This record gives sequence, C-alpha cells and structure tokens, in this order.
Amino acid sequence: MTMRVAALALLMTAAPVSAQHVPVASPAELQNAIAQDATVEVRVDGDLNGDGEADTAFIENGNDSRRLHVLLAYRTETDLGHDPAGIHDLESSALGPAQLSVVRGVLVVKDLTGGTSAIEATYRYRWDAAAKKMRLIGLDASSYSRTFQHDTHEISWNLLTGDFVTRYAKLKPKSAKGDEAYLDPVEKKRKRPSRPLYLDTTPDPDALISAETWPAG
Repeated sequence: MTMRVAALALLMTAAPVSAQHVPVASPAELQNAIAQDATVEVRVDGDLNGDGEADTAFIENGNDSRRLHVLLAYRTETDLGHDPAGIHDLESSALGPAQLSVVRGVLVVKDLTGGTSAIEATYRYRWDAAAKKMRLIGLDASSYSRTFQHDTHEISWNLLTGDFVTRYAKLKPKSAKGDEAYLDPVEKKRKRPSRPLYLDTTPDPDALISAETWPAG
C-alpha cells in the first residue's frame, strides 16, 4: 500500500511537459536523421536560438558525402523533441573530423578538406528568428599547399557588415617549411554586401577563393 501511495504521489507531482527541459538529442535520434550507411562524424550541443534548451549540430559522414545538420529542441504543452532546422552539404574529402562549437549562441564550424592542396574553412551561423533559419554571418577560408608547392590565398567575409578581406602570401623560391616558407602577405579590404545567406545556401569557400583576382605568381 505504501508503495502504491508513493507512486500515485509521484504521478500527481510530476511536472507537465511544458515545464520540463528537453533531453539532449540521443544518438538514435541523430542516426534516424541520416542515411542508413552514414555515421555521425562529430556533434555539439548548445542553445542556438536563445530558448534555454540544448540544440544539436552534427555532421553526417557517408559514402562520398558529408552534411551539416542542425536540430532545434522544441517543447509544447503535450510534447517535446527536436525538429530539423537546416542542412548544408560539405566537401566530402575531409582531412580529419571537423570541429564544432557553440560560442555565445553562434555555431562555429571549422573544416579542413582536400589533399596536398587543402581548403581550411570556418563558418559562423546564428539563428535568424524572423526567417526561422540558421543564418551565415561569417566565412573565413584559406587555400594552401600542405607540401609548400604553391602560394596561399585567403578570404575573410563578415556577412553582417559586408567587410571582405583577401590575403595573398607568395611562396619563396627556396625556403624552409612553415611560416618562413612565405613572403609577408598582401592584404586588401573592400565591401561585399550580400542578401541573407542561410545554412542551405552557404557558398562554396573554394569557389569564393577561385573567383578572386590574385597577383601574378
């Protein structure tokens, strides 16, 4: 009898769904959101839309494909869980797992792809409440040779202010490895305003670099 009374009391005092915190997305939830033969390369949990709940960003790694996913926690009067909030296709030739972090509500994605010639990219996304999407607010990218065979090209784009910076570092004809392999970089600044870009319309960093006019090497 005592156990039954205790169980009844527990049920009567249980908080309604609307007052509970949403549990962090489980590995099974992530696996259900991706292809059957894919795996989760990396994940990060943090509040992305300012509602006090833990959202999740993760990268799906499949056969010749990689995709960045964002899941937002939700809570109603009768239900709680996670809703998809966008996907971005990443370059498949990853040189190791990407790095994900949430810094003051901003999702930061650092990715290194390619081969001996590599692209190092950092994406920054922030929740846009009006559009109900993750908005791209910053993109930094660098194209360089991991074996010191060619010059280095870099871009840095603040999509909120339109500030666009390019840097060009010429490889020395005969040089040591590391930073000493290059001459001092040449930097140029200009404005590049843009309409809002989101997770699913994120530009290819390699294409952005290739579209620039660099000094003759």
